[in-house]
Amino acid sequence: MQSAFNQQPKLRLSAIALACLACAGVAQAQTATSDEGQVRSEVVITGKKLGMGLMVFEEAPKARSTVTAAELEKQRPTGNAYEALELLPAVNSYNHDATGLFGGGLTLRGFNSDQIGATINGVPVNDSGSFSVYPQEYVDQENTCSQFVTQGSTDVDSPQVGATGGNFGINTCNPENKQRLRVMQTFGQLDMFKSFVRYDSGILPDNRSKLFVSFSRAMSDKWKGKGKAERNHIDAGFNYDWDRFNYIHATLLWNEALNNSINNLTLTEINTRGYYYDTSDYFVGHLTPRAGTAQTEATQTPLYHGLYINPFKNAIASATAKFRLSENLDLKVLPYFWYGFGNGGLQQRVQRESGSFLNTTTNRLGASVDLNGDGDTLDTIIMANASHTDTKRPGITSSLNYQWNNHNILGGFWYERAKHRQTGPMVPVTADGRPYDPYLQIYQIRRPDGSLFMSRDWDTISTAYQFFIQDTITMMDDKLTLNLGLRTPNIERDFTNFASEGNQNPTYNIVKKYKDVLPQLGARFRITNDDQLFASVAKNMKAPPNFVFSNVGTNVTLVGNQATLRGDVQEETSWNTDIGYRHQSNNLIATVTAFYVDFKNRQATAFDPITNTSSYTNAGNVKNHGLEIELGNTPINGWAAYGSFGYTRSKIEDNLRVSATGTLPTAGKEMPLTPKLKAGLSLEYTQGTFYARVKAKATSRQAGTLVNDEWAPGYTTYGFDTGYTFDNWGVFKRPKLQFNISNITNKQYRNPSSSTVNNTTPFPGVTSVGTLRYYLGAPRFASVTLSVDI
Repeated sequence: MQSAFNQQPKLRLSAIALACLACAGVAQAQTATSDEGQVRSEVVITGKKLGMGLMVFEEAPKARSTVTAAELEKQRPTGNAYEALELLPAVNSYNHDATGLFGGGLTLRGFNSDQIGATINGVPVNDSGSFSVYPQEYVDQENTCSQFVTQGSTDVDSPQVGATGGNFGINTCNPENKQRLRVMQTFGQLDMFKSFVRYDSGILPDNRSKLFVSFSRAMSDKWKGKGKAERNHIDAGFNYDWDRFNYIHATLLWNEALNNSINNLTLTEINTRGYYYDTSDYFVGHLTPRAGTAQTEATQTPLYHGLYINPFKNAIASATAKFRLSENLDLKVLPYFWYGFGNGGLQQRVQRESGSFLNTTTNRLGASVDLNGDGDTLDTIIMANASHTDTKRPGITSSLNYQWNNHNILGGFWYERAKHRQTGPMVPVTADGRPYDPYLQIYQIRRPDGSLFMSRDWDTISTAYQFFIQDTITMMDDKLTLNLGLRTPNIERDFTNFASEGNQNPTYNIVKKYKDVLPQLGARFRITNDDQLFASVAKNMKAPPNFVFSNVGTNVTLVGNQATLRGDVQEETSWNTDIGYRHQSNNLIATVTAFYVDFKNRQATAFDPITNTSSYTNAGNVKNHGLEIELGNTPINGWAAYGSFGYTRSKIEDNLRVSATGTLPTAGKEMPLTPKLKAGLSLEYTQGTFYARVKAKATSRQAGTLVNDEWAPGYTTYGFDTGYTFDNWGVFKRPKLQFNISNITNKQYRNPSSSTVNNTTPFPGVTSVGTLRYYLGAPRFASVTLSVDI
């Protein structure tokens, strides 16, 4: 065990991070053509060009950043969507490990990931209940062609009812025009490997169709303690193109993962147990069953790694169909289906046999079950139990795009109906400490009346829809572009909380609707061919998460079997304002953006990664403002640079009343997970088919609680990536060797695991305290990848 966590003092932007802003100012660049037919036109730079894949030409009248395949292909192939965005301004992202297989976290201008809309090929992927995002699940990085972030206003056609902080999207690559087999193999420390195979058919004999299918398998040990991540993934795409105006592009993304979770520590545990304190390596075992004797199996501390797992499988199927109805009118239809099945958090549960099961007649605990088969109900036995989710989520987006003189008019409709079944089944644990079924479906424990034990038993049907319309007007020979938009998100939560071991009340049902009208206004003025000003104002909305409806006694008042919500369970709204300047020339690309965000009913949701439970607090009004800078260039004698800088100031406007007699002094405090300063640097040298680059990310300290009585110190991490593409050799095309190393200096750092723990120390009139846990930074990690096309 290593010594306690070494805290780093306040962030001091390193000389390297500052140098990035200066060195990016001397540059040469090439331009590319715009993406025809899109209201939000952009130039996607490929290869070793402007911005090195970390910037593209943007024309949108609002803040927007894009990462392309030119950047993604340099990153470790096991990386996830959050990691790909880590250098962008005001994006505070981190992984739970070095590989990305264990997931990660992200905030943007102080917005948590469950306040940011996320899409893949236009399909919403935020959890339909909590709006959470799980970046390690969705797509293989080898099949990702671009990722974008709109830092303030959510796109008018984005299918979201839970996004007050903008949105980010992932676009997968199309099938190749030429037949190809690509094979990639990655090896790294901690017995990490990833095997990836992709087959592209090329254009088929009908001269219209092409497809690809890929499979990958990845595994890695945890960076501390026993356990591993195991991931199997399939991506497939099919394109049928009549011409560039009429086509159908379909994708299928499938993922199945089984991870042992990493123990997230409190500050006390870090200081007393050490940075590498984790789950237990060994299972204490079961006692030999003995009839007539009360036997109590040990409550194992720390948690046994074999009972702290996250098995989950999910699929996303979608098809984008576009048809030209007339010379100026296009129709686009996007049907999709999202499926998710699995559980997470701590499965280890010590269950008392006597009187701890639901009596379904009284809706109170009192029934008894013999769990170890010794003929009595006197014992306390180690079992496996967790929060299980089964989601089926069909939806469709349809829009018309009409070009009329200098007006480009986009109008459409989105509809989705998500059935979200959330239960808490329990199964026996084997002699070596494994659940009989990691998905908790086989050998489920039943009550004496034959019904299933459930630590929770929820059923949520979320029906969401919105109309949207946008008029993009060009004037003054395209110097001025005005963007007028409106969207009307609606969601109905139909929530049923069945009587269970976790809800010792009569079954109740709550139906609640949330809706709003969200205007958008944007403008972009081209001063010269290279310089432009832009500004935007937009209103966004996020409905409360579904777990709020389960919190009897706090968010829910229950009289008999009639449930009502407290008045402060309201939709969160925000007004987002961006004012910025862009320089996009043959020498340099640069963006400077000032922003201001005004929140109403700021939702502060707390998540405990140990128990996998969530809570909700209305933090009142919050105001954020700040500045973002990005610069990038093309190589000068082989050297190129990208630099970013973000400043965010967050201020809670109101004190937080936590009881009839207790109020916490939150007014004037900073929102958690909102570092004031953030800087990124990528400095690259390219010669022929060889490249090498160093990158740095600096993050200032960030509050961990609403009253700011606990902080995570600032930190700076460094990475190094290099690669070389060899000459073709017979049937082997583009053989490439790539090397990646992260956290070069072996920095120890931490990020708070939740956006809302009220306080960790008592205050006058408030004796209750919360538990703040941290995701710890993984140590230095190296990997090597060999790829080849056939």
